[in-house]
Amino acid sequence: MNRIASRLIAALVLVAMTFVVAACGSSSSDKSSSSGQAKSNGGNPNQGKKGGKLEQLGASDVDFLDPGQTYYTGGYQVLYATQKTLYSFQPGVADPKPDLAASPPQISSDKKSVTVELKKGVKFAPPVNREIQAKDIKYAFERAFSKNVPNQYSVYFNFIEGAPKTPGAVQDISGIQVDPSDPYKITFKLSKAQAVPFAAFLVMPVTTPVPREYASKFDKQSPSTYNENVVASGPYMVENDASGKLTGYKAGKTIHLVRNPNWNKATDFRPAYLDEILLRANATDANVAGRQVLSGQGLTLDTNPPAQVLKRVVQRSKGQLKTVPSGGFRWFPMNQTVKPLDNVNVRKAIIAGFDRDAARKARGGDFVGPIATHFLPPGIPGFEESGGLKGPGFDFLANPKGDMAVAAKYMKAAGYPSGKYTGNDEILMITANVDPGKAQAEVAKAQVEKLGFKVRLRTVPQDAVYTEWCQQPAKKVGICGSAGWFKDFTDPQSMLEPTFKGSAISKSGGNNNLGQLNDPKIDKAMDDAALLAGKARNQAWGNIDKMITDQAPAVPFVWDNTNLIHSKNVNGVASEYFTAFDLSFTSLK
Repeated sequence: MNRIASRLIAALVLVAMTFVVAACGSSSSDKSSSSGQAKSNGGNPNQGKKGGKLEQLGASDVDFLDPGQTYYTGGYQVLYATQKTLYSFQPGVADPKPDLAASPPQISSDKKSVTVELKKGVKFAPPVNREIQAKDIKYAFERAFSKNVPNQYSVYFNFIEGAPKTPGAVQDISGIQVDPSDPYKITFKLSKAQAVPFAAFLVMPVTTPVPREYASKFDKQSPSTYNENVVASGPYMVENDASGKLTGYKAGKTIHLVRNPNWNKATDFRPAYLDEILLRANATDANVAGRQVLSGQGLTLDTNPPAQVLKRVVQRSKGQLKTVPSGGFRWFPMNQTVKPLDNVNVRKAIIAGFDRDAARKARGGDFVGPIATHFLPPGIPGFEESGGLKGPGFDFLANPKGDMAVAAKYMKAAGYPSGKYTGNDEILMITANVDPGKAQAEVAKAQVEKLGFKVRLRTVPQDAVYTEWCQQPAKKVGICGSAGWFKDFTDPQSMLEPTFKGSAISKSGGNNNLGQLNDPKIDKAMDDAALLAGKARNQAWGNIDKMITDQAPAVPFVWDNTNLIHSKNVNGVASEYFTAFDLSFTSLK
């Protein structure tokens, strides 16, 4: 699962520090020691040739084009080319930049209020065509609380004063205030002193402006049909007709981006070199698509290339490769509501016997990242506190190639005297129908079957892995065979809370706690850690990572690097934020 961004607070590194300094009035000596420069993504975002058409080959559609709902890499890639969020990122620079905002957020001394001033002169694309104001941000948040715009963001802002306790119709939220005398100022009043992390959240898609007078008729539908009628605010737009209908979106096939005629370069830091972008979602053979990209013109691949293609590009064509540390993990979640995975010793046995190195090789070997020993990845605060590269020291994760003797010990503890499974339950595993997701799941199936389990592997399109299967508790998916999680912020809470908090489990779908871990002690520890700062915060989340790992909710097998390939005539610039080619900075040579 690809998703992605950055949080702040005294010791929370990178993104947040710029906001903290500006908002709280600190002196320059209080700034982070970070220079503000991230690891180079291999392309120069400030040098490109204007014009031309880029084509991206992929086997998967976006989850949503609606900014109130999109949560995966494909959707982020389109959104950050077609929309202006309050704050966003320039490739190669760690700190967020004001995008639709005119300046950093202003945080009150009691940490219960955040105020943002908007730029003037930024307009919506056709057919709306008017200037964007604070009321459009207010409506964007209010619709995100409604039942017709289901999303996975509310955990980060459900403490806004007056926020609905349960989703219903779009309603006014008293804690989101627009100054009648200043239509470019918006203030968020919070019921908890969490203004600093809330300010860091303002880089995310849900902060995209949405015009009420245009979108409300779509938002009255269940679910909202704004997804097929989205209006742009950024340099590009999905091609549409006079009514706003997205004629450039063919679900499961293509997304056609063209220039937004109302975009004003003077109000944007993005260069937007390309004239036209075609994103294909029907290139189902990633091996063929990868070879086409490497030998063709004006092409990129939308995801990590299969292992054999990655090997070829590393050996022969490194100039066509961009590697971006993703700040995330890849894992095989095990659903604790499905027998026999409801037994913690069964789950520990599966992890103990699992050759995680074999799964990594199926993705491309050590080039794709180090083998994971727990869930917080390198670069995220709390990583060292939870064990660093060596991990927390649990025996069932000690051997990356698997240890059948340790696996047998846990199987016996689970009630299987032979050390292998002797029951009749079949485990359903869902994975992507293309490599590398398909290849890694085939390895996972063999690893689980070593212990006598019966596994039925089903392949589906990558976007359906989540939206139609692994996120749907009613489908009773036992193991998700091509899952990953990538930072929403550079903060441990964004890594562990959505994925492992029991109270965050959604029974109606859109559930990111794929293993459905539901431990009240872990939930309580998360609630307490959310209010901490600095070293205490990092230690608390490191301890939570250990608690989660001890419950064996998944097989963690790699702390992921994202590898992206492009044609020789493409100046490919990758975003460290959403770990894909940034379409607003990529150009043709």
